[in-house]
Order: sequence, then structure tokens, then C-alpha cells
Amino acid sequence: LTFPLLSVTLLVSFGSSMLYGYNLAVVNSPAVHIKAFYNATWSQRYGHGLAPGPLTLLYSLTVSIFALGGLVGSLLVGVLVKRYGRNGTLSRSSLLILLAGGFMGFSRELGSLEMVIIGRSITGLHSGICLSVVPLYLGEIAPKNLRGFLGLMPSIFICLGVFFAQVLGLPELLGEDRFWPLFLSVVVVPASLQLLLLHCFPESPRYLLIERNDVCGATKALRQFLGTLDVQDVIEEMKEEQRSLSSVEMVSVWQLLRDRSVRWQTLSVVVVNAGMQLSGIDAIWFYTNTIFENAGIPVSQIPYATVGTGTTEVVAGLIGCFTIEKLGRRPLIITGFCVMGICLAGITFSLLLQTALPWMRYIGVACMVGIIAGFCMGPAGVPFLMMAELFTQSHRPAAYIVGGSLNWLCNFTVGFIFPFLQMSTGAFCYLVFCGVCLLVALYVYLVIPETKNKTFMEISCIFA
Repeated sequence: LTFPLLSVTLLVSFGSSMLYGYNLAVVNSPAVHIKAFYNATWSQRYGHGLAPGPLTLLYSLTVSIFALGGLVGSLLVGVLVKRYGRNGTLSRSSLLILLAGGFMGFSRELGSLEMVIIGRSITGLHSGICLSVVPLYLGEIAPKNLRGFLGLMPSIFICLGVFFAQVLGLPELLGEDRFWPLFLSVVVVPASLQLLLLHCFPESPRYLLIERNDVCGATKALRQFLGTLDVQDVIEEMKEEQRSLSSVEMVSVWQLLRDRSVRWQTLSVVVVNAGMQLSGIDAIWFYTNTIFENAGIPVSQIPYATVGTGTTEVVAGLIGCFTIEKLGRRPLIITGFCVMGICLAGITFSLLLQTALPWMRYIGVACMVGIIAGFCMGPAGVPFLMMAELFTQSHRPAAYIVGGSLNWLCNFTVGFIFPFLQMSTGAFCYLVFCGVCLLVALYVYLVIPETKNKTFMEISCIFA
């Protein structure tokens, strides 16, 4: 593990991945203030406030449009990484955050609720790009023995982003009504740092050699990343992959879906990415305060309980990061989904029984912590790492488009319908997520092989 490898991993995780986690959770604590701003703005324009139903719908749109922006961003990944490379795409995407921060930061001064919604959609666009490109970049620059460790580093920063949003949302910091525009726009700081520093690191060597046929550039990049002049073995491995793909163009999404030689890899990407979002984790993140309130936690204590869950996320992410090379990918993701499924069932029963047994509310809170811990330990990062490992260079960008698109579609669906699902089915809504978690764990156990310490060509041969 060299200084350049660790530095670029920390930089792109801080300047890109962390912003995804932050933007997931940032709308949780200021929800009351944002709704009040929407109501006041509507009243100034039209002479009357919003009814509870339309106000809930407008706020749900604000929460979930982040995922629609992410869907658009994920669809652009293939074109962007081919034209600008992995490093170049991440640098340019930072400009989107500066734009979004301006929209959200000045929305109240200009009396525009539309600026909040537009800003949220642009942050989603940025996250849709980076959520795929960061693990793609790190998966291609990392040696095979460090691919799991570096590949899970972004998931730790996603958890840190959620944690920072929870801490900054405390009433003592930016949780007051007058600070919510600043709270939403503070994302410009990490993005600016990435924009300034990322050009100091080279492009992905695999991209340079296999797609650009730039042997000199790839050699120079490898020497900088690996800290040694002797990189001939790695160059030869990449040339072997290039020769195997010499008659294969970079495949499109449609070609990937029709290619029978990679159908199990594609199906695995579909199942794991859809399952990651349909597990209900985004419902937990988007509506943490509401869930705590329903569990009977005093309103004054909810922000601090939320910060406690954020601490759990970071600790669980670190456990996953430092054990993945020892335990492997499959055990982490199977364990994570099983823990989530059991805890989701626990939340259901705690909510049903807490009226008769008040102590059951504490079981519900413990189960929610368990869901977050299970997710951050494996399912949060392993699916994106797997997309880099299950495909060769020609199929990888298309696989990230498929996985990213499904991820964001399911994210939007859960974020938008969860408040209405909760109103109509009550506690039983969590049993739907429970079933998804257990089915995904079963699929991974039966179908997906272990990929630890294997080259991309070896993994391709296992599936073949």
C-alpha cells in the first residue's frame, strides 16, 4: 500500500463518495424547516398555504429527485469514462456540486423552492456519476491483493457522509431554521478540494493501456501508484487482457444484456444492486427521525439517537473494510443481508407490540441500529466492487450503467413511496424489505463465487 494509492483513494472517497452519503441523510433533520419554507413561499405567491397532502408530496419529491438525478448520472457513465477517463470524469463532476451548492445556498434569499429541488437533482446527478466511477477507478488502479480494501474505502466515506450530516444537523450546529440552506450547500467544500488536487494523480493504467493503447502512459502511472520501477508483470497481465479483447469493441448496455457469455454476471449485478436499495436502507436514512418518533423516542432526544446510528455506520464500515481481504466478498455480503432481514422483522414486531409492551420500543431501536450495521459492513460497498471484478475491460462500463441505473431507480422508488407505504400498511411495510434481504442473501450464496485475490481474467474463466 503506497502513499499515492492511499492518497488518491482517500481524496476521491472524500470528494465524491462522502457527498453521496451526506446528500442521502441531509434532508432528514431540517425536514420541518424545509416544509415550513415551502409553505411560507407558497403562501406568499398564491395567498394560501399548502394542505398536508400536497406538502408531503412536494417534500417527497425533494427527497426522491436526488435519485432521479442519480439515474441520469449513472446512464452517462459509459460515455464520460470513455471520453474523459476515470480521473478526468471525477474532476469534471466536481463542478456539478459547486453549481448545486449555489442553487440550494441562495434558495431562501431568493424565495425559490424550485432552487432547492433543482439543487437536489444536480447533487443526484453528481452522485450517480461518482457512485460508479469511484469504484471503477479504484478497482483498476489497485493491485489484486488490495482491491477489496481500497474498493470498500468509498463505502466508509459514504457512512462518514451520513454521520457528518447527522452531526451538523444537531440543534447546536446547523439544525436551526436559519441555517438549513448552509446545511444543504456545505458539500461544496469537499468537492472544491477534489477539484484542486485530483489532477496531481494519473489516470487509470488499465484505461490508458487497454482502451488508449498508451503503454508509456500506463507504465508511468503504474510506477507512480505502485512506487516501484518494476511493473512489467502488471503490464504483461494487462496486455494479455488487451489481446483477449482485441476483436471485441467496448460493448453497449444492449449488447451486455444480450451477451449469453456474461449472463450470470449481469444477472448477479441486477439482483445485488436492486436488492441493496430494496432492502429499505434508504427509507431508514431518509426518514430516520420519523421512525424514531414512531418508536416513541422523545423528540428532544431524536437528533442524538440519529448521531448514534451514524457512529454505528462508520464502525461497521471499518470492520468490513479491514476484514474483506481476510473473509472474502461473499461472507460479508451474505452476512450483511441476513442481519438486515432479521432486524427488519424485529422492527415490525417491536412496533406491533410496543403498545402492550413499552420496552419493545428499545428492541425496535436496537434492530434499526442492526440494519444500518449490517448494511455498512457488506452490502454498502461490495456490490460496486463486484461490478469491477465480475467483468473484463470491454464489459465493465456497461455493467456499471446497468447496476447504477437499477440502484437509482430503486432508490427513487423507495424514497418516494415509503411515506405512503408506511401510512397504508403501518409496521408491516418492513416485512417487504425483510423478504428482499433474505432472497438476495440466498442468491449470493447459491450463484456468486468468491473473487478474492483473483485477476479479472481468472474471475471471467470461473463464470465461463
